[in-house]
Amino acid sequence: MRKTIVVLEDDLDGSEASETVQFAVDGAEYEIDLNEAHATELRQALSRYTNAARKISGGRGRPNSRKASTGGNDSRAIRMWAADNGIAVNTRGRIQAEVVEKYNAAH
Repeated sequence: MRKTIVVLEDDLDGSEASETVQFAVDGAEYEIDLNEAHATELRQALSRYTNAARKISGGRGRPNSRKASTGGNDSRAIRMWAADNGIAVNTRGRIQAEVVEKYNAAH
């Protein structure tokens, strides 16, 4: 039996990250893995602007890149499923098509 454990690493300081934060500026979308303190710091830094901004939802703009690149599936869920089933998968970036197909077949 083989078990793969995926550990997120904070992109700022290399500590263990607790979440992946997505945001967009000037039409460019970003994703960063952060520990709880850094995620809070980012949200606080942006709160002045997000509180004054209009949230875009619905059919405008680009679709959520996480779901678009995986055929409508959530990449975090696929990575967790793959790790639980001993399937090697990249911790960042595009998920291999074979892994997405196996995930879809299992669900």
